[in-house]
Amino acid sequence: MAFLYDPTFWVLVAFVIFIGAAARPLGRLVTAGLDKRADKISADLEEAEILRKEAQDLLASYQRKQRDALQEAKEILEHARQEAERIAVQGKESLEASLERRRKLAIERIEQAEAQALEDVRAKTIDLALDATREFLAKELKGKQADALIDNAIKELPGKLH
Repeated sequence: MAFLYDPTFWVLVAFVIFIGAAARPLGRLVTAGLDKRADKISADLEEAEILRKEAQDLLASYQRKQRDALQEAKEILEHARQEAERIAVQGKESLEASLERRRKLAIERIEQAEAQALEDVRAKTIDLALDATREFLAKELKGKQADALIDNAIKELPGKLH
Protein backbone atom coordinates (compact mmCIF):
# COMPACT_ATOMS: atom_id res chain seq x y z
CA MET A 1 0.00 0.00 0.00
CA ALA A 2 2.75 2.19 -0.63
CA PHE A 3 0.92 3.90 -3.38
CA LEU A 4 -1.22 5.60 -0.71
CA TYR A 5 1.80 7.68 0.27
CA ASP A 6 2.67 8.60 -3.29
CA PRO A 7 1.60 12.21 -4.18
CA THR A 8 1.12 11.26 -7.81
CA PHE A 9 -1.55 8.80 -6.76
CA TRP A 10 -3.39 11.46 -4.84
CA VAL A 11 -3.10 13.85 -7.77
CA LEU A 12 -4.61 11.11 -9.90
CA VAL A 13 -7.41 10.52 -7.38
CA ALA A 14 -8.04 14.26 -7.11
CA PHE A 15 -8.04 14.55 -10.89
CA VAL A 16 -10.53 11.67 -11.26
CA ILE A 17 -12.76 13.15 -8.54
CA PHE A 18 -12.52 16.56 -10.21
CA ILE A 19 -13.34 15.09 -13.60
CA GLY A 20 -16.19 13.09 -12.05
CA ALA A 21 -17.52 16.15 -10.22
CA ALA A 22 -17.06 18.43 -13.24
CA ALA A 23 -18.37 15.89 -15.74
CA ARG A 24 -21.88 15.88 -14.33
CA PRO A 25 -22.49 19.70 -14.54
CA LEU A 26 -20.45 19.90 -17.71
CA GLY A 27 -22.55 17.09 -19.19
CA ARG A 28 -25.68 18.95 -18.17
CA LEU A 29 -24.36 22.10 -19.88
CA VAL A 30 -23.49 20.21 -23.02
CA THR A 31 -26.83 18.37 -22.95
CA ALA A 32 -28.70 21.64 -22.32
CA GLY A 33 -26.83 23.31 -25.18
CA LEU A 34 -27.56 20.40 -27.48
CA ASP A 35 -31.23 20.41 -26.37
CA LYS A 36 -31.45 24.15 -27.08
CA ARG A 37 -29.90 23.65 -30.46
CA ALA A 38 -32.25 20.73 -31.19
CA ASP A 39 -35.22 22.87 -30.08
CA LYS A 40 -34.05 25.72 -32.30
CA ILE A 41 -33.61 23.36 -35.27
CA SER A 42 -37.05 21.87 -34.57
CA ALA A 43 -38.59 25.37 -34.40
CA ASP A 44 -36.83 26.33 -37.64
CA LEU A 45 -38.16 23.17 -39.30
CA GLU A 46 -41.69 23.92 -38.08
CA GLU A 47 -41.41 27.50 -39.31
CA ALA A 48 -40.07 26.25 -42.65
CA GLU A 49 -43.01 23.81 -42.89
CA ILE A 50 -45.47 26.62 -42.13
CA LEU A 51 -43.80 28.84 -44.74
CA ARG A 52 -43.89 25.98 -47.26
CA LYS A 53 -47.61 25.46 -46.62
CA GLU A 54 -48.24 29.21 -46.95
CA ALA A 55 -46.26 29.26 -50.19
CA GLN A 56 -48.27 26.29 -51.51
CA ASP A 57 -51.54 27.99 -50.51
CA LEU A 58 -50.40 31.20 -52.15
CA LEU A 59 -49.35 29.31 -55.29
CA ALA A 60 -52.72 27.52 -55.41
CA SER A 61 -54.49 30.86 -54.92
CA TYR A 62 -52.57 32.46 -57.79
CA GLN A 63 -53.21 29.42 -59.99
CA ARG A 64 -56.95 29.70 -59.25
CA LYS A 65 -56.82 33.42 -60.02
CA GLN A 66 -54.99 32.68 -63.27
CA ARG A 67 -57.57 30.02 -64.25
CA ASP A 68 -60.39 32.39 -63.32
CA ALA A 69 -58.78 35.20 -65.33
CA LEU A 70 -58.33 32.90 -68.34
CA GLN A 71 -61.93 31.74 -68.06
CA GLU A 72 -63.12 35.33 -67.77
CA ALA A 73 -61.01 36.28 -70.81
CA LYS A 74 -62.57 33.40 -72.77
CA GLU A 75 -66.04 34.51 -71.71
CA ILE A 76 -65.27 38.11 -72.70
CA LEU A 77 -63.98 36.95 -76.09
CA GLU A 78 -67.04 34.75 -76.63
CA HIS A 79 -69.35 37.59 -75.63
CA ALA A 80 -67.50 39.97 -77.96
CA ARG A 81 -67.72 37.41 -80.79
CA GLN A 82 -71.46 36.97 -80.21
CA GLU A 83 -71.97 40.72 -80.00
CA ALA A 84 -70.03 41.21 -83.24
CA GLU A 85 -72.13 38.55 -84.95
CA ARG A 86 -75.32 40.16 -83.63
CA ILE A 87 -74.20 43.59 -84.81
CA ALA A 88 -73.24 42.15 -88.21
CA VAL A 89 -76.65 40.47 -88.57
CA GLN A 90 -78.40 43.62 -87.41
CA GLY A 91 -76.31 45.70 -89.83
CA LYS A 92 -77.11 43.30 -92.65
CA GLU A 93 -80.82 43.44 -91.85
CA SER A 94 -80.67 47.22 -91.60
CA LEU A 95 -78.82 47.43 -94.92
CA GLU A 96 -81.31 45.10 -96.58
CA ALA A 97 -84.23 47.13 -95.20
CA SER A 98 -82.60 50.35 -96.38
CA LEU A 99 -81.96 48.89 -99.83
CA GLU A 100 -85.56 47.64 -99.98
CA ARG A 101 -86.86 51.12 -99.05
CA ARG A 102 -84.65 52.70 -101.69
CA ARG A 103 -85.76 50.14 -104.27
CA LYS A 104 -89.42 50.84 -103.48
CA LEU A 105 -88.78 54.59 -103.63
CA ALA A 106 -87.00 54.19 -106.97
CA ILE A 107 -89.91 52.08 -108.29
CA GLU A 108 -92.38 54.73 -107.10
CA ARG A 109 -90.34 57.45 -108.80
CA ILE A 110 -90.17 55.40 -111.99
CA GLU A 111 -93.94 54.83 -111.85
CA GLN A 112 -94.51 58.54 -111.25
CA ALA A 113 -92.17 59.39 -114.13
CA GLU A 114 -94.01 56.89 -116.38
CA ALA A 115 -97.36 58.33 -115.34
CA GLN A 116 -96.10 61.86 -115.96
CA ALA A 117 -94.66 60.82 -119.33
CA LEU A 118 -97.97 59.19 -120.30
CA GLU A 119 -99.83 62.30 -119.16
CA ASP A 120 -97.46 64.50 -121.17
CA VAL A 121 -97.87 62.26 -124.25
CA ARG A 122 -101.67 62.33 -123.86
CA ALA A 123 -101.66 66.09 -123.42
CA LYS A 124 -99.42 66.52 -126.47
CA THR A 125 -101.56 64.05 -128.45
CA ILE A 126 -104.72 65.90 -127.48
CA ASP A 127 -103.12 69.22 -128.36
CA LEU A 128 -102.00 67.85 -131.76
CA ALA A 129 -105.41 66.30 -132.37
CA LEU A 130 -107.15 69.54 -131.45
CA ASP A 131 -104.83 71.56 -133.65
CA ALA A 132 -105.34 69.14 -136.53
CA THR A 133 -109.12 69.18 -135.98
CA ARG A 134 -109.21 72.99 -135.87
CA GLU A 135 -107.16 73.22 -138.99
CA PHE A 136 -109.34 70.64 -140.74
CA LEU A 137 -112.53 72.32 -139.59
CA ALA A 138 -111.27 75.74 -140.50
CA LYS A 139 -110.37 74.64 -144.01
CA GLU A 140 -113.07 72.13 -144.82
CA LEU A 141 -116.17 73.09 -142.93
CA LYS A 142 -117.99 76.32 -143.42
CA GLY A 143 -121.39 77.70 -142.74
CA LYS A 144 -124.33 75.59 -141.53
CA GLN A 145 -122.39 72.35 -141.48
CA ALA A 146 -119.77 73.89 -139.15
CA ASP A 147 -122.44 75.30 -136.86
CA ALA A 148 -124.18 71.91 -136.62
CA LEU A 149 -120.94 70.13 -135.75
CA ILE A 150 -120.11 72.73 -133.08
CA ASP A 151 -123.57 72.42 -131.52
CA ASN A 152 -123.33 68.63 -131.58
CA ALA A 153 -119.83 68.70 -129.99
CA ILE A 154 -121.05 71.07 -127.25
CA LYS A 155 -123.90 68.66 -126.42
CA GLU A 156 -121.54 65.63 -126.23
CA LEU A 157 -118.85 67.46 -124.26
CA PRO A 158 -120.26 66.83 -120.71
CA GLY A 159 -120.41 63.08 -121.37
CA LYS A 160 -116.85 62.91 -122.68
CA LEU A 161 -115.25 64.79 -119.77
CA HIS A 162 -114.13 62.57 -116.95
